[in-house]
Amino acid sequence: MIAAATAAGKTEAAFLPILTLTADRKAAGFSAIYVSPLKALINDQFRRLDELCEAMEIPVVKWHGDASQAEKRKAIAKPSGIALITPESIEAMLTRRPGDAVRLFGSAEFIVVDELHAFLQGPRGLHVASLLKRIDAMARKPARRVGLSATIGDMSQAMGWLRPTDPSNVDLLVAKADSPELRLQIRGYVEPPDLDDPDHAEGASQDAQAPKRIALDAICDHLFENLRGTNNLVFGGSRRTVESAADRLRRRCEKAGVPNEFYPHHGSLSKVLREDLEIRLKDGGLPTTAVCTSTLELGVDIGSVKSVAQIGAPRSLSSLRQRLGRTGRRRGTPSILRVYVREPYVDTKSGLLDQLRPNTIRSVAVVRLLLAEFVEPAGPSAETASTLIHQILSVITERGGIRPKPLFDLLCGPGPFNSIDTAGFAQLLRHLGSSEAR
Repeated sequence: MIAAATAAGKTEAAFLPILTLTADRKAAGFSAIYVSPLKALINDQFRRLDELCEAMEIPVVKWHGDASQAEKRKAIAKPSGIALITPESIEAMLTRRPGDAVRLFGSAEFIVVDELHAFLQGPRGLHVASLLKRIDAMARKPARRVGLSATIGDMSQAMGWLRPTDPSNVDLLVAKADSPELRLQIRGYVEPPDLDDPDHAEGASQDAQAPKRIALDAICDHLFENLRGTNNLVFGGSRRTVESAADRLRRRCEKAGVPNEFYPHHGSLSKVLREDLEIRLKDGGLPTTAVCTSTLELGVDIGSVKSVAQIGAPRSLSSLRQRLGRTGRRRGTPSILRVYVREPYVDTKSGLLDQLRPNTIRSVAVVRLLLAEFVEPAGPSAETASTLIHQILSVITERGGIRPKPLFDLLCGPGPFNSIDTAGFAQLLRHLGSSEAR
């Protein structure tokens, strides 16, 4: 388990020894599997590893929905080296090409899980942990696992996720780094009365006193005035907010007669637009601000940005610390964070909750916890049963059928579904086979 700040070199710390240990390997199959939560992160790591692997004559392949089909077919025909893959692509291989899955994954010596904190809770974390357990089951010898993260609140919890059968056998490497100076601003804006859509309602006037102007207009005014000429990230919280803010900022550039520097980035955009923006940020030749969802939160290497802005109160310390890690990377430069809070219009008829300004309260609370260096531990996942059903159906598809006892042994026990005992598992299977479920 390698825990270090963003851009501290976790990828190199993991892969330099892995490449050294597997350089002379002759056995078929991937020698190392790198699992990432994001396609963009895979693309970025591929750019970092490709030249090094080429010099060592070690094949490396990107494996996700946007990756080259020709490269995937080539890897299936002659699997070796390193696969950079998403959990969904592992699942697809297990269910659609189970024979090839054994050839590709069954002899891997290392599995690297990047941004491990993203998998510690929720259905995707349960899913990934189950996939790793299924890969272990098809292997002659379980692969060594390496977890990478910059923001983990409970190290013992992460070690238990990484190796559920023996957490005490996980070596923990923690790099301590001096925190840069933090410059922080929380700005609050009140919406006009009777506003139904805080993202898309657009006033015709640019006059600050015009009643049709909404909070997002004023926020974009401030962003335009303060971010132009530098590289920045603005996190919008939702795709609607991202698109609406990016469009407002683009129109402000047009009105001022200056080149546009503000571009949206989210999962629904084409990979060409996303990758072009990532390259432009990393290159640093042109001032660029990405208005994004969480797509640029995790470790995609876009270089250092001058500041990070957040539209809406942050919802977790882990997420905020990850985002803040993008700024203040160079020695002597501060981390700059701006939080823009939108609050509803309050009058004598407003409810108590609106009068308390909960978004402002949450922003202040998050900042205090940030300064106290707190990161929340992962909570229990409410989706355990539904994710287990998904994995039961996946294994049945992969194997063409399986009896209850080996199915329980494969999926349950130490790991993501350890809360399910044999009686609960039997009850779940009976329910799935009932006329009610059909």
